[in-house]
Amino acid sequence: MWNRPRFDLKVRLTLRVAAISAACFAVISAYFLITADRAAHARLDDIAAIVAKTLELQQGKIQWVASPRSDFPNLDPVSAYVMTPGLCLAFRGTSGDILQRFCSGAPAPANPPPQAFTAFYRSLFDPGREAARPVIVRGAKLGDAVVSVEPAVQTAEAWHEAGRLMLALAIALPLLCALVYAALARALRPTRMIRTGLERIAANDLTTRLPPFDLAELSAIRDGFNHLAESLETALAERSELTRKLIALQDEERRHLARELHDEFGQSLAAIRALASSARQTAAQDCPSLLGECDGIARTATGMMETLRGTLFRLRPPDVEELGLVASLEGLVAGWNGRSRGETRFSIRFDGAFETLPATISASLYRIVQEALTNAAKHAVATRVSLELTMGASEIALAIDDDGRATDPVAKSGMGLLGMRERVAALRGQLSFEAKPNGGSALRVVIPLAAADRPPLEHAA
Repeated sequence: MWNRPRFDLKVRLTLRVAAISAACFAVISAYFLITADRAAHARLDDIAAIVAKTLELQQGKIQWVASPRSDFPNLDPVSAYVMTPGLCLAFRGTSGDILQRFCSGAPAPANPPPQAFTAFYRSLFDPGREAARPVIVRGAKLGDAVVSVEPAVQTAEAWHEAGRLMLALAIALPLLCALVYAALARALRPTRMIRTGLERIAANDLTTRLPPFDLAELSAIRDGFNHLAESLETALAERSELTRKLIALQDEERRHLARELHDEFGQSLAAIRALASSARQTAAQDCPSLLGECDGIARTATGMMETLRGTLFRLRPPDVEELGLVASLEGLVAGWNGRSRGETRFSIRFDGAFETLPATISASLYRIVQEALTNAAKHAVATRVSLELTMGASEIALAIDDDGRATDPVAKSGMGLLGMRERVAALRGQLSFEAKPNGGSALRVVIPLAAADRPPLEHAA
């Protein structure tokens, strides 16, 4: 499974809201700057019209009084009431030369705009652009009235206005994000309950149910979750019941097979040994050369009876309910130590009081240990196998470790691991099997004591 980065839904939605809000602020700022630029140029056009009209009146007055002294153009009268910081008034003749120019000084701004903003603003709006109006008297063009503003002044004014928007954005955006995050946290609070419910379902607590939610979407999830939990609980109960019946049937078949082997095959082997003994006595008197064959038959029958005795012990274990789990497991381990002839060493340790353990759990634990020891000794070729059985207040833990070959559990255990899993599942327990890094394997079984409330496997059939 790929490891993908995880993002909190509230944070992701809040960031998206912040990005959309910032984009809206940027659009509003751009609209404001465009509107302000147009208003500034419209103002320059109006001033240029006023200057041109004033100059036309001056030229008309000169021609009317026929004054030989001409002070045209004279921008002083108009500059008295239109001048602003950074504004320049000029008269450009028809030859293109500036005949008169009047500019007002501009104080250095207290907070000059950043160079990046200055370059950005000048590239988009051209703040030094002039506004010109022709000066026409009696149909003849005398020149142009030219009005302009120093680019630095217009840029500083634009930055001053944009700064107020940025200040508003700096205050409003974090506040908006905080409010959105709080609203999302409140609206998505039920998702914590959904996550907790899923975690409990994953832990095999199928009794988990979600409460009603206010949101329609979450209510639909709640209905689907509860329906799924009910279906899983029903399916698991049916599976557990079927597993108990199958295990009970398997144990009954083993007992039946053990009886058949003991009654038929065991008696036949005993008869063969008796016949071999009788034949040896006859051969000792009449034909001594047959003594070796008679002894071979007897030894073969004895070996088969030993093998049969071990098979019967695995098929029909001692009565765990009468002997107790501790005594039965100690006998099982002692039997394996005796049969291994020093090739494999088995050890077992108990921690807890197992006298009151129900027969259902005792029988299943015995079968699990029996299968695990067989796997470790025959399939893993282990030299040391250690068992530890611990009984707590609410569960029983079984740990089996060996130093055998660290192979795949299925290939190593065959159907044995599957049988153990089924027995553990029937008791609502958990089983894990893993290979150790340095060789060997570890089997862990945890069975809740609540499984004792279930009917015994023999009665489940």
